[in-house]
Amino acid sequence: MRIISRKTLREFWDLHPDARQPLQAWYDDVKRAEWHSPADIKRIYRNASFLADNRVVFNIKGNKYRLIVAVQYAHGILFIRFVGIHRDYDKVDATTI
Repeated sequence: MRIISRKTLREFWDLHPDARQPLQAWYDDVKRAEWHSPADIKRIYRNASFLADNRVVFNIKGNKYRLIVAVQYAHGILFIRFVGIHRDYDKVDATTI
């Protein structure tokens, strides 16, 4: 998958250093993945949540952090829309961010 944009992850782990390793591992896994449907994601990430408009929520670092992405399956592109702590996640609409 082509991931846009890693910069968002780097900026987050600069503020939360304990998130660096799990976010880098997630990034490396997804970069090598070929996802054509939500089922492809669910095979690897059983705790991923699927929302409207091809949004997917990943639990990072034992559910300490949340990562929201928008996936364009047909083009193999994944857009990072949000990464944050639960308190910040609760303030956003994951289906439209």
